[in-house]
Amino acid sequence: QGNWGEVILERILEKSGLEKGREYETQVSEVGEDGRRYQPDVVVKLPDNKHIIIDSKVSLTSYERFASGENEDEQLAHLKAHINSIKAHVKGLGDKSYQNLYGFEGLDFVLLFIPIEPAFTLAVQHDPELFNEAYSKNIVIVSPTTLIATLRTISSIWKQEYQNKNAIEIANQSGALYDKFQAFTEDLIGIGKHLTSTQKAYQDSMKKLSEGTGNLVRRAENLKKLGAKASKQIDSRLIDRSEI
Repeated sequence: QGNWGEVILERILEKSGLEKGREYETQVSEVGEDGRRYQPDVVVKLPDNKHIIIDSKVSLTSYERFASGENEDEQLAHLKAHINSIKAHVKGLGDKSYQNLYGFEGLDFVLLFIPIEPAFTLAVQHDPELFNEAYSKNIVIVSPTTLIATLRTISSIWKQEYQNKNAIEIANQSGALYDKFQAFTEDLIGIGKHLTSTQKAYQDSMKKLSEGTGNLVRRAENLKKLGAKASKQIDSRLIDRSEI
């Protein structure tokens, strides 16, 4: 029955929107403060390092006997046994103190999963205090219907958490991009100033080279006219400019 309950539980988890290995783990083995090793069926992760444990090992033998009972007295006896079986399992879970397990920080409660809907309904209807008694031990009794609703709510919480993290990451990357762009504009301004300075130095050098009385090009050409031997010719555009 325990294995069958685990199969039903796994199917519900697959439909919950949660991802195995990311939002939940199965058959996680941990050591308690008493030194004993515990292995809950499922550990569901929540934001802020919180956890929820799901246990599916409750015995439904008495419920099956109730369902197949041939008379009212027999069914009543099996019904009481069914409720007592759940209570015993609640006590066993409480004694395990999953809340104190190493590695399970922020554990609020344990979900006791009853994989058959009528078995859950029958128990809580005939013992209205069953749910509250379990809750007082930080144990919540759930059926397939209530469990899938709970897990889908957790899935929605994770989606919102991921969206918030993405928004923060976008804001961080946008800020880093803006800072990088600002530094780039400063570099461009610096290059522009350098180019302006270089352009002015170039223009001043050209004036000395080819403008005004006694510029270097004119004086060099005069020396050539006087007979200085040269194997190369100064650019004609500079010569024309020097004679203006």
